[in-house]
Amino acid sequence: MVISQGKMRCNKKEVKPFRADKPRVYLLDVTNRDGAQSYGTRMGYIERTIINRYLCEMGIDQSEFSFPVVPLEENYIISNLELAKLGYLSPIKLSGWIRATPDDVEKAAKFKDLKHINLSISTSDVMIKGKFKGRKNEKDIIDQMVESVKRAKELGFETIGVNAEDASRTRHWKDQSYLEEFSLAAKDAGADRIRYCDTLGFDRSFSIYNRVKQLAEKIKLPIEVHCHNDTGFAIANSIEGTMGAIHANVDAIINTTINGLGERAGNADLVSVILSLKYSSGLQNEDILDPKINLKTSWKICHYVSLATGIPIPPNQPGVGSKAHSHESGIHADGMLKSYDTYELYGPDDLGIPAKVESESGRRIGVGTFSGRSALRHVLEKNDIETKDIDETLDLVQRASYDVKRTLITDELKLIAKYPQQVRRMI
Repeated sequence: MVISQGKMRCNKKEVKPFRADKPRVYLLDVTNRDGAQSYGTRMGYIERTIINRYLCEMGIDQSEFSFPVVPLEENYIISNLELAKLGYLSPIKLSGWIRATPDDVEKAAKFKDLKHINLSISTSDVMIKGKFKGRKNEKDIIDQMVESVKRAKELGFETIGVNAEDASRTRHWKDQSYLEEFSLAAKDAGADRIRYCDTLGFDRSFSIYNRVKQLAEKIKLPIEVHCHNDTGFAIANSIEGTMGAIHANVDAIINTTINGLGERAGNADLVSVILSLKYSSGLQNEDILDPKINLKTSWKICHYVSLATGIPIPPNQPGVGSKAHSHESGIHADGMLKSYDTYELYGPDDLGIPAKVESESGRRIGVGTFSGRSALRHVLEKNDIETKDIDETLDLVQRASYDVKRTLITDELKLIAKYPQQVRRMI
């Protein structure tokens, strides 16, 4: 299967971020954090870098791409931040995820080019009691978070998000809301936004709309919604939580993962969220989605993540599944032959799905761990890829292929050939 399609360009359409002319919905993808940490999922660092690139091409506002306090992540983080400065990963924002502790903030600050940080701490009674076993109470949680946010401001982070883990099970009554108290303290300390985490998929669409709207009206900061799919509501809750923020006249940010990767039953699927915001009832003409979004990259990014993780895309996956645009029954086929909009809200062209998926067969030459110069030269020339040093490129190709345990695709070869220093560091 050929995933690469044409030249790789990040979506660099200039759009003023946050509160340009009206409240808008922005996307912060967490595939390289929440997806990468989920059970049984392993992606190589070159794969996570390509994912950041594809998210950039798609016009996604931010990628939560790393764990700055994990020593193993260091070279990957440095390389990706360098690639951002070189324009390969630009204008997407690259953000790190840390615990809301001053020590984690100090460790993250050693990456001088890391400008965006998300601090996370549990806020529900069940998590505070279950995790801290009496060592911390609600006031201690706020004090620790405030100290961490202030330290992050002192160290010069440009944007600071504060994550209320398990917000949906956090005390949030009309007249006595710990979630509001926590969020107002974060705002006063210098936080730029609050992440409302439905960590266990506990919310329903009505409850998350009401809670987020009430919270947004009170604190008047952009609200992120981070929804898990344990009860099957991740996408619906992401949309309705977002509308709660929009109706409170603040910007909203939806956390997504490609193909719905994530802990347990996964997170809100990136493409499904975009389709919902563009085509569902009451939203298709609202023009609230970040205008940088380029839906036509959907097929490529979803199939690449499937390749990287080894997790197949379900045939009936919205938008990009193999059956998502297939029709057989007489009534449906008759309608589709007369007019596509009888049985489709959107078409395969809208998602960049090729009319014919190429799959090489017969005689094939690829490059991987045990390839040599002749094979590499052939593949590079075939794909119009230039390299200054064939031996260095071959060495990096072999190492990268060993890391990801497969033959490399064209976009990975382009990255290696153009940015060998950054690739060598990360692998």
